[in-house]
Amino acid sequence: MDEVGTRLKAYEGLPATVAGVGKDPVNAPMIRHWCEAMGDTSPAYRGPDAIAPPTMLQAWTMGGLSGHTGRTGAYDELLGLLDASGCTSVVATDCEQEYLRALRPGDEVTFDSVIESVSGPKTTKLGRGYFVTTRTDVRVGGDLVGTHRFRILKYAPAHTGPRARRPRPVVNRDNAGFWQGVAEHRLLVQRCTDCGTPRHPWLPGCNACGGLGWDTFEASGAGTVHSYVVMHHPPFPAFDPPYAVGLIELAEGVRMVGNVVGVPYDKVRIGLPVRVEFRTYEDDDGALVLPVFRVASSGSQEARDDMDVDRADAGARTGAGDA
Repeated sequence: MDEVGTRLKAYEGLPATVAGVGKDPVNAPMIRHWCEAMGDTSPAYRGPDAIAPPTMLQAWTMGGLSGHTGRTGAYDELLGLLDASGCTSVVATDCEQEYLRALRPGDEVTFDSVIESVSGPKTTKLGRGYFVTTRTDVRVGGDLVGTHRFRILKYAPAHTGPRARRPRPVVNRDNAGFWQGVAEHRLLVQRCTDCGTPRHPWLPGCNACGGLGWDTFEASGAGTVHSYVVMHHPPFPAFDPPYAVGLIELAEGVRMVGNVVGVPYDKVRIGLPVRVEFRTYEDDDGALVLPVFRVASSGSQEARDDMDVDRADAGARTGAGDA
């Protein structure tokens, strides 16, 4: 192990931050908002005997935009050491959660974090760096109710030439038809043949009725920006930050993630009308076709009229307009 790795190992077992208290008790409004966002209609999360969805575990520890004051610890010092060694970029790699008991409205959550492990130096396609894992223990009344592990790669970006490789999408037997359509400049949406519900991303079964039968139809490509983020960091090869990535609500009623183009990144707004555009990227691995979403002409009445027509056509295609 190199000198930096040896110094990093000394941080294992140290408190990542000062122990904290959840800003709010477990509560029904946050549970409702979460379930609406996730489309989870389980009756276990409603009513007088409701529990919180287990996957909300981390939500009760988050500090929001104002953060948690006075919670600095060894983690910031560790990241500073990595920065000083040239590992200035970071990417989240995975997280693991363990649930010991259900949380219920009224539970007061406390939590503490520890630097669980720091790997030796690793060489990845992004660059050479170190994997850092933190573990957060969540408690109610002193009893452990869940554990959240979060792992990042802190790395020194690899030097790339002018034709840096653009990451390829993961294509498998479930979504191969979608990417074949993209290669042909067609935006295909999966549809359940039992209940007619369109869905994206592509899945082997319907999340509305559980049916296994499906077909596809070609989407119009029109939509609106439902939500978006602006990517500033980390800088990946073949990408030129900052750039906007949007969650696009298509006229057909499904949502799709893609880059938002046609306006500066700081001009992207929720509700902007967009239309799909297929772009071909060339690098040493060959041509790659990806769908991006170009902002329509500044929300003009003509653009809104076109959107209404597209929505009506989509209703006809998906059966949404059937009596």
